[in-house]
Amino acid sequence: MRAKTETRRQAILDAAAVVFQEMGFERTTMAAICARLGYSKATLYNYFASKEELFSVMVFEATEAEFQATLAALDATLPDITAALQQFGQRLLALLYSPPVQAVRRLTVAEAGRSALGRQCYELGPVRSEAATAVFLQRAMDAGQLRQANARVAALHLRGLLEAEWLDRFLCQMLESVSPAEIEASVRRAVAAFMAAYGPLENQAGKKPSTDK
Repeated sequence: MRAKTETRRQAILDAAAVVFQEMGFERTTMAAICARLGYSKATLYNYFASKEELFSVMVFEATEAEFQATLAALDATLPDITAALQQFGQRLLALLYSPPVQAVRRLTVAEAGRSALGRQCYELGPVRSEAATAVFLQRAMDAGQLRQANARVAALHLRGLLEAEWLDRFLCQMLESVSPAEIEASVRRAVAAFMAAYGPLENQAGKKPSTDK
């Protein structure tokens, strides 16, 4: 019985993904998803209490494995903090700027003021990412790899630097795809800026002013 229940739940999620893609979040209704499946509304609501819940679960399950792999890239065993941050940054940007996730992020921004979708996606994504990054950075601070600072703020600064070269084009829908080479280059620049701000103080004190014009 449980296998049949899980099969039906997955069928709902698969059908919802197609309907959301075809109609967009605002125009999609639970009735439209029922019609695609041939299920009754009672059956659908037995699994998901609202369209917002259905959408957030659909996104969560589609991206969770890659999201966890991205957080796992925050590897505290790497002796070089710069390499660890670059590894994390490349995984994060590859996830955020993949075409499916770009589509979900745009939809979330568009709908955030009209439903609970924005809060749900924020809690599933940025909140968890920020918390995990802050824990990693605090450990690096305690190990002397970074200067002591507010780890949560440092996590936000890191995320901002990583997205700095892409966010405006993404928000204005001027960005379709980003190549791995472009991601790697932008991450190197972002991590260099982060380390200039948060690197160990003794390293910063020993640096000579740049003569680059």
